[in-house]
Amino acid sequence: MIIVLDASAAVEVVLRRNSAQEIGASLLDADWVVSPNLYVSEVTNAFWKYQKLADYPYDECERNIEQAMALPDEFMPESDLYREAFNMGCLSGHPVYDMMYLVLARRHSAILATMDKKLGVMAKKAGVRTMPFE
Repeated sequence: MIIVLDASAAVEVVLRRNSAQEIGASLLDADWVVSPNLYVSEVTNAFWKYQKLADYPYDECERNIEQAMALPDEFMPESDLYREAFNMGCLSGHPVYDMMYLVLARRHSAILATMDKKLGVMAKKAGVRTMPFE
């Protein structure tokens, strides 16, 4: 099984929220976990927001970022995904950065791990399985 991990699902796992066990177990069972390079910026920015807006401890943010960076086995360059992601974004009205994950999942017949409900709906319309499973 191949999983494309997006930043929202990684944050869910690292912070041990409601779907963390299900996603984490699937990541361990996966043959390959992959994310676009964009994942690095998105995860880091998420914890920047926690630190700035929720006064989350800086050291804990750093630890969580490191844990999140260790979840994917590989990062794929957006330069391989942008044309298709741009096209899908234009057609769907959904942000291109989210389409990067969807394109990657579709290309590899992978499961998309996301907490983003709108992206999950888009994935299902594109024939891409998602998790957490509903």
